[in-house]
Amino acid sequence: MKVIIAEENSDAEQLIPPATPDNSGIGVNYVDAYIKPFNTETTDGLQISCKRKGLKITLSIGDKTGEAIMRRIDHGPDVRRILREALKSAAVEAGANLTVEEGAICLEL
Repeated sequence: MKVIIAEENSDAEQLIPPATPDNSGIGVNYVDAYIKPFNTETTDGLQISCKRKGLKITLSIGDKTGEAIMRRIDHGPDVRRILREALKSAAVEAGANLTVEEGAICLEL
């Protein structure tokens, strides 16, 4: 089952360094703005939430939780790719696949 959880946050693009420097190397301001729309509930009543603490992303889908570390050395220096790879890893750990299609963020459960 494929569920669209949010539209990509185009306003978050303005927070990518060097436009908004944050000295983190991974664009934490961008990450926080990008994952904010993930905190939602699907039409089926499935609760989805995502949060960042330091370099760790935690994605909860219902009662399942997945965690991943944003790795600049492995996936950098593009902060978009660093975040996307961390979100994909967290989704897999939570039992889903995360994709971005035509500006929509989808979970395949």
